[in-house]
Amino acid sequence: MSNLAGVKVMVIDDSNTIRRSAEIFLGQAGCEVILAEDGFDALAKISDHQPDVIFVDVMMPRLDGYQTCSLIKKNPRYKATPVIMLSSKDGLFDRARGRMVGSDEYLTKPFTKDSLLSAVDAHVKQV
Repeated sequence: MSNLAGVKVMVIDDSNTIRRSAEIFLGQAGCEVILAEDGFDALAKISDHQPDVIFVDVMMPRLDGYQTCSLIKKNPRYKATPVIMLSSKDGLFDRARGRMVGSDEYLTKPFTKDSLLSAVDAHVKQV
């Protein structure tokens, strides 16, 4: 696995536990972590931070992960930014729906440190 130092990763999840675990795992790998509690929070922070990779939880209040991903991908500035869906459901329908809104990968929760870092690693080769 390559060194992920300096890679900016945004984690959008309404669960404090998930955000904390992701922050710890990514922080240990040297990533700069931007946390957002929901889609609106993320959209407000995205232009300030310009993340290299974005993780978004599927099940969130107000604006769900699919809507959030779709809004990010519709913006020409972030069209190329990898968006990885996080979900506790691992169904084909969910994966297909993720692809329809432009997500680049689908990670099942609970994720491990390895699965999270591998996903970042796979998508930052272009950074």
